[in-house]
Amino acid sequence: MSQLQPLTQLQQVTEPLLNVQEMQFWLNKAVAWGQADSPDAQKDTCLHLSRLSSYLQHLLTHINNMSSTTETMKRLPFLGQFLGRLCWNPYVTADDTNRRLLFQCLWGLYSEHPSNAVERKANQWIRKVLCQLATEEDDAAALALMKCVGVPPKDYHLKVLRKMVASLQENIGKSCNSLGKINQRCSCDSVLATSEACVPLVTCPEAAPLIGALLQRPATCVRAALSEDFLDALSSAYSSQSLSLEEQAVVSLWYHSLSSLEEAVLSLLESVLTRTGSTAQKQVAQSLLPKACAQHCSIFLVVNDIFRSFLKQTEGNECVKSLIQTFTSCFLREVALLQPQKCVSLKAFFPQSPQALLAPLLTLPSEMPQEAWKHHLNWLSSSLQRLTEEEEEGDGDGSSGTKSDGHHKVFEAWFLLVQCAHWVQVTLQLLGTSGPEDCGPLLWLLTFYHHPTNRGHHRALQLVHVKEAWDHLRSLFLVLTRPLPVDHLHSLVTLLSPQPQQPSPSPFLILSLLVNFAVFSQQSPSGSTQILQTVVDRSGLVDEAVYVLSSLEFRLNEGSCLSSDANRVHLRIEALQNTLTRMHAV
Repeated sequence: MSQLQPLTQLQQVTEPLLNVQEMQFWLNKAVAWGQADSPDAQKDTCLHLSRLSSYLQHLLTHINNMSSTTETMKRLPFLGQFLGRLCWNPYVTADDTNRRLLFQCLWGLYSEHPSNAVERKANQWIRKVLCQLATEEDDAAALALMKCVGVPPKDYHLKVLRKMVASLQENIGKSCNSLGKINQRCSCDSVLATSEACVPLVTCPEAAPLIGALLQRPATCVRAALSEDFLDALSSAYSSQSLSLEEQAVVSLWYHSLSSLEEAVLSLLESVLTRTGSTAQKQVAQSLLPKACAQHCSIFLVVNDIFRSFLKQTEGNECVKSLIQTFTSCFLREVALLQPQKCVSLKAFFPQSPQALLAPLLTLPSEMPQEAWKHHLNWLSSSLQRLTEEEEEGDGDGSSGTKSDGHHKVFEAWFLLVQCAHWVQVTLQLLGTSGPEDCGPLLWLLTFYHHPTNRGHHRALQLVHVKEAWDHLRSLFLVLTRPLPVDHLHSLVTLLSPQPQQPSPSPFLILSLLVNFAVFSQQSPSGSTQILQTVVDRSGLVDEAVYVLSSLEFRLNEGSCLSSDANRVHLRIEALQNTLTRMHAV
């Protein structure tokens, strides 16, 4: 085609719907783009698609307001050339909105009863364009297309799009380390341009192979970067559920796009915190994030930082702590499934954690004999106590650096304990069956888990209250005859009811002790049920008790904690759940 001439005729038009300068701008763009054969033309086309849609809609309104094709062509003599150039640009026609508008514009120019040579010639040209665009092999498709006002047949769209995807995919097929000659052009140079070309295609199912290939392409050189616009478009489409990606493509998207990863973590947090008990924990277990973290240490570090920040803001929120524990448990399970050559040292995943505590806490209870649990927990308790003592010494020596460092160490130790709270569950289980001579270190560990700092927590006083609660529970569950000791019941209910301006143990701490006594002690099932029902009813903590019991059941079912008498334990849990359900209904 020859170069477009200035729009002298258009400059005489006073039609307010169209701006002469804007028409000239888009004509120049159409000429410059051609058939989008170069990376620069492809990129520029993609960047202007949204604005082009608005202009085509404006143009369509103008065409529909004209009395005839003859009048339209007088007003816009270069309209046919403009539309024709766009119809041969695959980056324009692959976009559903622009493709629809183009065909509506063409249909608006078609004269059902042509009255002169101009309209007959326009009809002939429009039929040719529609026929060639629809399919090269089947003229019937063009006829069907013309009968449907401006809507192209599905086959046309699929053929154009698949050809375009195949062409783009060829551009990224070879990595730079597969080049045959040392001076051969690196194919990684086309990755950025190809990813930019994919921006308008992200919601097209036919483009999924190309998108997956881009996301999962090995990063063999620094030039193989993906366009930020491409990653943003993918992230937006995926979060709005208008894009379906294979599992590994999603993982790769999170690896490449920090904003997409952060959005996925926050979405998981939000959805889990609106649910309770095992429902929330199962949702975490079904998430793809733990698997992504196991495959990419960098993803885990980002997710862990978000959890760390969230935990600082909601220190006492049991749902948040349960989410973090479930997530870490799923993550460790995914790490164990990786092939040895793909594994990264766990130290790399937990760089801020106290290294002496890392292996002991990450070890699952199921990975050691049950008779070793108590010794293991005693060691963990004494190690954590030393850390807290160092923090308190730092608070008292006037050294701000030491104080800050001490607080950081204690928080990181507590964060790791929250992540590995399977040992907290074992602590509760043992406290439900231990004698008084064994309970000191276990009670300290449990108190630290619920009240990690002295700032506003008064850990020493909390420990006294927790020991008192444990004594009451032990006395209640050792009584095999009726009636139950009223004084112990009353004291336990009092401890569960926070007193104004007095530090009180977390209700979840005492409820956890109560539930574990009811499940693991040697008290009869009916006796355990009566104690739980009485205490929970008087304290008004039915919902909280349901949550604690469902969490315990989930931990036992997932296998991170074991019971030597699983059948008996599950029967007791079922009986207690039925009781709490009836109480909740009332």
